[in-house]
Amino acid sequence: MPILDIEVVTRPGERLADGLASALADALGEAFGAGQGRLWVRLRELPAQRYAENGAGGDRFHPVFVTVGEGTPPEGEALAERLSRITECVARLTGRPADTVHVILEPALRGRIAFGGKLST
Repeated sequence: MPILDIEVVTRPGERLADGLASALADALGEAFGAGQGRLWVRLRELPAQRYAENGAGGDRFHPVFVTVGEGTPPEGEALAERLSRITECVARLTGRPADTVHVILEPALRGRIAFGGKLST
C-alpha cells in the first residue's frame, strides 16, 4: 500500500493537467508492481512564488518533491531500482528533468498507520 505525496513547483501561469494524478497513480502502480487500488497518490501544486532555493538569485527552479511511504520499503539494489523508476515516471509525466525530481523516503509505515481505525501489522 504505497502512499505517494507529490508536490510540483509550478511555473508562473502553469496549471497541472487534469488527470495527472490518475496518470501518475497508474504509472507508479506499474513501477511498484502494485495491484489495482493498492497505490495512492496525492498531488499538489506549489506556486513558484512560494518556493525558493538559497543562493539561487533570480534563477527559478521548478522541482517536484515526492514523499514515499510504504509498509516495508525495499533495501539495497531493490531500493535503488525503485527510486529510479519513481524518478523516471514522475519526470516524464510532469515534464520535469529527472534531476529536479526529489524523492523523500518515509520510515516503514507498518505498525505506524491505520486503515479504517485498524493498525497495519
